[in-house]
Amino acid sequence: MKQPEPGKRPTPQLFTDTPLALGLKALFLKLEQELALGRSLPVFLAGGMAVHLYTGTRVTTDVDAEFAGRIIFPRDLSVIVTLEDGSPQVVFLDTNYNSTFALLHEDYQSDAIPVDLGLQFLQVFVLSPLDLIVSKLSRFADNDRDDIGQLVQLGLASAEQIEARVNDALVGYIGNPALLLCNLRDVIAMAQRE
Repeated sequence: MKQPEPGKRPTPQLFTDTPLALGLKALFLKLEQELALGRSLPVFLAGGMAVHLYTGTRVTTDVDAEFAGRIIFPRDLSVIVTLEDGSPQVVFLDTNYNSTFALLHEDYQSDAIPVDLGLQFLQVFVLSPLDLIVSKLSRFADNDRDDIGQLVQLGLASAEQIEARVNDALVGYIGNPALLLCNLRDVIAMAQRE
């Protein structure tokens, strides 16, 4: 990781040259062409693709992306990639992804990390490791646990940082936080074991 400026978090290495990341680039290039974009449009990546950019290993076929503007998705936008093991995979935008269904810190967009994919108009950002972990607490399925474990093993978040970020995020949360706090206890215990 690069050494951060005083007061800033370190910027983790991103895996942008894997077959899956190159598929993401190809998908976004197609999207730029289909939308005939003429100005910049920020895009925030979450989910398994975001984890892949940090780990280089997580495999996912759908792209969870939040666009900072209203767009109409082209029908059947997808690309086929060949993974390292030779298997073909279809990479596509999950048009059902909605960031309001996950717990997120109010600063998740300003803390997101830019991803240089060489695109002209789409400005791609990936949720910070902390915000990615926080977003996975809402559902907390087996793959979410695995993703969080990988991010913690890579040293991208500590138990203390996760707990502080979740507590900050809960300030703006509407609903019963009991399940989230239960999931948080599990994540803190996992992070302390690493």
